[in-house]
Amino acid sequence: MQDTGRGTAVEAEIRKFGALAARWWDPSGPMKPLHRMNPLRTGWIAERVARAHGRAGRDLSGISLLDVGCGAGIASEAFARMGARVTGLDATGEALEAARAHAAASGLGIEYRDGTPEELAASGATFDAVVALEVIEHVQDRPAFVAALAALAKPGGQVFLSTLNRTAKSFLLAKVGAEYVLRMLPVGTHDWRMFVTPGELGTELRRAGLTVTGIAGMSMDPLTGRWRESRDLGVNYLVAAERR
Repeated sequence: MQDTGRGTAVEAEIRKFGALAARWWDPSGPMKPLHRMNPLRTGWIAERVARAHGRAGRDLSGISLLDVGCGAGIASEAFARMGARVTGLDATGEALEAARAHAAASGLGIEYRDGTPEELAASGATFDAVVALEVIEHVQDRPAFVAALAALAKPGGQVFLSTLNRTAKSFLLAKVGAEYVLRMLPVGTHDWRMFVTPGELGTELRRAGLTVTGIAGMSMDPLTGRWRESRDLGVNYLVAAERR
């Protein structure tokens, strides 16, 4: 049985990522994979948010965006640079301290809040777009987590997630390969049993009142380390949904 934390957040996961806070912004450190994949995932999301608001490219000027499980702000800062009014939410205090310091040094006005999506949803806050990147595979109650994301989106608003599929391929590449062979991630970063299949996630999104509007795989070139959009959902993938 998993240890409890705050709402859907798991205490062990909070401690684990808090311990990495000091090196979160090191592009060659333990968060190197997130730095590498960030342009793909934030770009994919931004294009769909901009399009929903009748804009071209990745113009997010004035659009309210919530980054759930923001950590030290890698994605939050990317969205802020595209013009979004970003709120970053995390239950890891050490990561939020690093996020606030980095944003201030970068001259970015991002609001970082300590909390969980359930706590924020209970306050009645809503946003044009809600994103949760590489987060859902770390929570203890996926349906409750997805329901909170849906509640935080305005009617007609968008919800985006990126996560890992639970396949033999992901076990070999994202768990054994990334953590034990290549040492791209600290050992214990992921629990393969908590990875989420697209079918499971789609069902949970629909039950929360969301309509899936897009899905794409994310594939890494092992020679260059660069990430690209693909049709391969076997390891990493992105999902877009809309609140009805």
